[in-house]
Amino acid sequence: MVKSFDNPPVMQTVAKIQFRSVSYDVGSTVILTGIDLEIVEGETVVLLGESGCGKTTTLKMINRLIEPTCGEVLVEGKPTTEWNAIDLRRRTGYVLQESGLLPHFSVERNVGLVPVLLEWDEARKRSRTNEMLELVGLPPAKFASRFPHELSGGQRQRVGLARALAADPDILLLDEPFGALDALTRTRLQKEFAKLIGELGKTSVFVTHDLHEAMLLGSRIALMEKGRIVFADTPANFAKSDVPLARAYLETVLVQT
Repeated sequence: MVKSFDNPPVMQTVAKIQFRSVSYDVGSTVILTGIDLEIVEGETVVLLGESGCGKTTTLKMINRLIEPTCGEVLVEGKPTTEWNAIDLRRRTGYVLQESGLLPHFSVERNVGLVPVLLEWDEARKRSRTNEMLELVGLPPAKFASRFPHELSGGQRQRVGLARALAADPDILLLDEPFGALDALTRTRLQKEFAKLIGELGKTSVFVTHDLHEAMLLGSRIALMEKGRIVFADTPANFAKSDVPLARAYLETVLVQT
């Protein structure tokens, strides 16, 4: 049986991210249609769905890696098309499935990448890098000078998360960050991430196709099917939903257990 873990309550109702009638197509291929979603400050919204449903495309619209064909995406009340794209991306932490670390950079340089771009002085950058490595359970004395190839998959994902947090962004975007890990490492990092984000109070958007992950991490689950959001509510209400795709997810888990 799928259980939802207790998630920290959303303390504010300030809209951090808004999708307003967003559609996106490439030529004659429709990727997204009529996406309406408001993400409140401090919550974690999970974009759940099968491969090809539009989850990652939706995520990439938040930091303007993709722009809508129709409608608009707003971050902090301003359309993404009015943001300077580089400034927006530097204000938004982004974690990929394979961590996206630069292989020729040490762990310290990878974590400090955005602070360098923001022209922080050396002392501030080093202090923040060490703080973030400690936060994700990688003592800098042991890991700062290592290179990505010297780390396990789970350690690389921790470095990727530390890098995303280094400049203290208000928004975190996570695209299946634990998807390539073994089951035990994945479960451990999921629980650590849930605790960490709860403590930091970040607004997070998390892409996954895994229902257990969605139920564990999400304040709300936005279920996507063929480029549309067909459900957006709490994990508890997801478990009671009559939406056919939601029932299919739940039944699959029940069969597996």
